[in-house]
Amino acid sequence: MAQQTKVGMVKEKIKEWIVNGKVLPGEKIYSENELVKMFEVSRHTVRQAVGDLVHDGWLYREQGAGTFCSTQLIQGQPQSRRDAAGKTIGVITTYISDYIFPSIIKGIESYLTARGYSLTFACTDNDPEKEKQCIETMINHNIDGLIVEPTRSSSYNPNLHYYLEMEQKNIPYLMINQFYPQLNPVNIILDDEKGGYIATDHLIKQGHKKIIGLFKSDDLQGLNRMQGFIRAFRENNIPFFPDMFVTYTTEEKDFIYKLMTLLQDASTRPTAIVCYNDEVSLQVLNLLRDLKIKVPEQMSIVGYDDSYLAEASETKLTTVTHPKTDMGIEAAKWIVDAVEKRENEEFKNKQKVYDPKLVIRKSTSTVSRPAAERKQVII
Repeated sequence: MAQQTKVGMVKEKIKEWIVNGKVLPGEKIYSENELVKMFEVSRHTVRQAVGDLVHDGWLYREQGAGTFCSTQLIQGQPQSRRDAAGKTIGVITTYISDYIFPSIIKGIESYLTARGYSLTFACTDNDPEKEKQCIETMINHNIDGLIVEPTRSSSYNPNLHYYLEMEQKNIPYLMINQFYPQLNPVNIILDDEKGGYIATDHLIKQGHKKIIGLFKSDDLQGLNRMQGFIRAFRENNIPFFPDMFVTYTTEEKDFIYKLMTLLQDASTRPTAIVCYNDEVSLQVLNLLRDLKIKVPEQMSIVGYDDSYLAEASETKLTTVTHPKTDMGIEAAKWIVDAVEKRENEEFKNKQKVYDPKLVIRKSTSTVSRPAAERKQVII
């Protein structure tokens, strides 16, 4: 029997109990272990089935007590989600991939599920039109609150009226990683300007002067990291030079080609690169390997986010930290407090800003002097 069929079988049987009065409104249903033995299915199947029924309003959870039949049923059918005892939080991210997003979602999920909340996820692929579809779906499903990672935050967003509609409907929402400044919403962010600064300052302190910054330009995170990059040059009195920035957007990912043209001439190439994130850093490492440029002997690299990718290659990446799981937990705490009409002391100013740190590994080292310069010193 297919996994989805097993989930459906468990759901239909529990709904049958409810409709036939075997489980009455307010009564506790069988435990997870009992359901596993009763239906001879996996624990994962039971959890998914029960989670779906909570989401649909047939059941609700009470922390530390268990799962119960909904107390507000009409002729054996659940009322709308906003009237059901269990509540649902929507989460919209730009990507759901094997990068930092699963860690953020894990933090959100761990806090919400422990408190009886259900989650529904959506992904925009950093496309405003997809964001529109995601928000419409969330509102139509009567979510109780929304956690959002903004789409293309460096430019005007055409979907602002949807967020204003949620405000009118008293649906709380919070933004993570960045926010739309026109809305001035509650938000949880990382100090990306400082992150770009400490990454660049580290390289300058190691003697690097010709450093390239590789940044994504259609998200504010990239522009803020670029701002920190520039500040490090200014404060250390390092001269600016042409082609010190390589930028790209969500669609235009030709930065590797742009970078390759700047690295081919050994006499003019930079000695270090600050990358937008760890994912980009790995692509740069692959390019340097193809060009036979050694890291860190001939080129130093700094990544960003301190993701699992930072230690996935032979050369472990020096990188800037991102709170990931902790950010997810904090977002979930605020949204629960907002849904349950409680004040959250940490968000008096509508914002929580994480302080980034630099994790130094093997991808950076002091700058190597040219061979001609070393010979001159020996003489």
